Amino acid sequence: QVNLVESGGGLVQAGGSLSLSCAASGSIASIYFMQWYRQAPGKQRELVASIGHGSPANYADSVKGRFTISRDNAGNTVYLQMNSLKPEDTAKYYCCVVAGGAARYWGQGTQVIVSS
Repeated sequence: QVNLVESGGGLVQAGGSLSLSCAASGSIASIYFMQWYRQAPGKQRELVASIGHGSPANYADSVKGRFTISRDNAGNTVYLQMNSLKPEDTAKYYCCVVAGGAARYWGQGTQVIVSS
């Protein structure tokens, strides 16, 4: 079992920056990938960025060059630095980890609102 607690998010003007963090606890040794998803109203949840041990980060095309995912050395906290934010980045952002047995665990989500 992995528990996830997210923080960060909020309201920012277009062009601004926000940082999200997600702290994992529990069976963190079983975590393979740490990911950020987002879901805007009326839209499907989409993968924003993913990072794993020893593998390069991957990003959705819509955020490449603007968002950076990182993970602390202990492997139990993942961050998402979001720069040059656009109104279309407005969504609820969810932390997700993929652990042993392909189990997925989700955070409660944190709201990001980008005003134009």
